[in-house]
Amino acid sequence: MKADVGTRGLGLAALSAATFGTSGSFGTSLIRAGWTPIAAVTARVVVAAIVLTVPALLQLRGRRGLLRRGARNVTAYGLIAVAGGQLCYFNAVSHLSVAVALLLEYSGILLIILWLWARHGHRPRRLTIAGAVTALAGLTLVLDLLSDHHLDPVGIAWAVGAAVGLAVYFVMSAGNDDGLPPLVVAWSGLAIAGVVLLMADAVGVLSVHAPHTTVVLAHTQVSWAVPVLGLSLVAAVVAYVAGIAAARMLGAKVASFVGLTEVLFAVVVAWLLLGQSMTVTQLLGGLLVVAGIALVRIDEFRSAEPAAVATDLVGRKPLGVPEQVIELRHDLGGGPAAESCGLRTP
Repeated sequence: MKADVGTRGLGLAALSAATFGTSGSFGTSLIRAGWTPIAAVTARVVVAAIVLTVPALLQLRGRRGLLRRGARNVTAYGLIAVAGGQLCYFNAVSHLSVAVALLLEYSGILLIILWLWARHGHRPRRLTIAGAVTALAGLTLVLDLLSDHHLDPVGIAWAVGAAVGLAVYFVMSAGNDDGLPPLVVAWSGLAIAGVVLLMADAVGVLSVHAPHTTVVLAHTQVSWAVPVLGLSLVAAVVAYVAGIAAARMLGAKVASFVGLTEVLFAVVVAWLLLGQSMTVTQLLGGLLVVAGIALVRIDEFRSAEPAAVATDLVGRKPLGVPEQVIELRHDLGGGPAAESCGLRTP
């Protein structure tokens, strides 16, 4: 059963990464047509929230109390993970190359490891550390960070903020204390983020420009509505709902490592929709990212095995041992006294 859940979780995490990976190409097509980055983000978040409203309300029917109890968590999720993370990232790319900004943002997986260590005492083991190093090395190759890049301190600060937003996204997505379904969490977070972005636009904090013109995708001119719908339905609705469900199945650490494949999908989608070519070095980097994810996943399996064996021994009667013998062994404390009576359980 756990293996089935893990397999479904990996599938949902890959789906989330693939759909998140389309956002760069859809957003780039709009920016090339004269849209400001924040205009694309606002359209993405607001339209996605509107689309998810009816399904979310249907799931909440008769359970509105869940949303009230989880109001604080979903508010933090919407402000930090959705609105804050995206605002920080798009400010980062205005000072840094997209490659450097992406790498700094995805360093958020290291923050997750540190958080799990500090908060829950989950000290990272050697395989997890090796997986992190391997995955980040692969990401460096995928993003072509070996070439010259200008590093602006202001951009670095914004990118670190984006990394915090990414870490909060995975940690909060993995939690299920309030019992809210993944779709409801995604809707409420997007709705709160949308309100914040619209208010920021209304008071003039953000520069929003969104001309209604044609854009180019896959060497074809299409309406601006096509990439907006792609950003909203694919890169937001599907991506967030699948990502939250995957994080609950896999945990924040594994889900965040699988999330690194978003960069690989982004490269492939950019090749298909924008004609941006891939190199052998990028493909090699992609293999390293996958290898790093595999190491972390193997580490999770190894750490889960002892707990599963312990649960099995506690929860079941050992084969071939009478119930009365087990009860007597428990009464004797299961230690040397029991063993001196010849009461060894296999």
